[in-house]
Amino acid sequence: MKIRIGSRGSNLALTQTNWVGDQLKAKYPDLEVEVVIIKTKGDKILDVALDKIGDKGLFVKELETALFEKKIDFAVHSMKDMPSDMTPGLAIAPTPLRVDRRDVLILKEGYKTLEDLPENSVIGTGSKRRCFQLLEARPDLRFEPIRGNIETRIKKLSSQNLDGIVLAAAGIHRLGLDSVITAYMEDDLCLPAPAQGALAIQYRSDDQVILDLLTSIADLEAQKEIVAERSFLKHTKGGCHVPVGAVAHRQGDDLILKGLFGKEDGSRLVKASIRGPLEQGEALGKQLADQILKEVNHG
Repeated sequence: MKIRIGSRGSNLALTQTNWVGDQLKAKYPDLEVEVVIIKTKGDKILDVALDKIGDKGLFVKELETALFEKKIDFAVHSMKDMPSDMTPGLAIAPTPLRVDRRDVLILKEGYKTLEDLPENSVIGTGSKRRCFQLLEARPDLRFEPIRGNIETRIKKLSSQNLDGIVLAAAGIHRLGLDSVITAYMEDDLCLPAPAQGALAIQYRSDDQVILDLLTSIADLEAQKEIVAERSFLKHTKGGCHVPVGAVAHRQGDDLILKGLFGKEDGSRLVKASIRGPLEQGEALGKQLADQILKEVNHG
């Protein structure tokens, strides 16, 4: 059997896609895998902040078209780039192994923590979620939007004379660039994007053969966390335009879901958490979203 996997062309996207292919070949040694590179709008427009040119679908649409045209059998995305509402006719398979969900700081040489940075330091990130959370810890910080692949953004630390940049730990780990990380940011400092560190494998919803293949490499524990996090995203209607974050952790038979949502200008930012049964992630996400939205809008 031969399968064709759709991927964006960045080093990280191809690393993730090849990893999925390798996991499948380990399960099915006779499987033949072809990677098909597809350029998305988000890859072509690199000089404008994401919230100015659209939303999460910027990295998805062209791959979805290739799925509908049967040029590929499934596509591999970073789950945090996926819109909360799925395109009719397509579905996301249960996620494979999830890696580190945290954000990290990469700071100019000589600095070890956020507290070390001098007053009015400039941090490279275009994410409102990251900016407004860091401002709660350091109200003096200034921010410079940066775009491009991970390697490009790391280079901008020196080329744009920044004091630091913020990136997702997952991508850095997958590329083997751990040595550049200065500090990890825990939940109390910076809640990650919903489903950060997880891969989204998108397929045609009527293709049972592909679903069976993909389910064979699924991390069903991680899937329960992701259901809760993406439910929170869906019910807050969050996207690139507003600060939104969520992370779920299993504790015994329960799930602890932490969520963050705020106004577009950062004038109101609310963090809260909820605990409930592991199997009720969808309901927990909605409940926490309703609670936080009420506080943001009326608190």
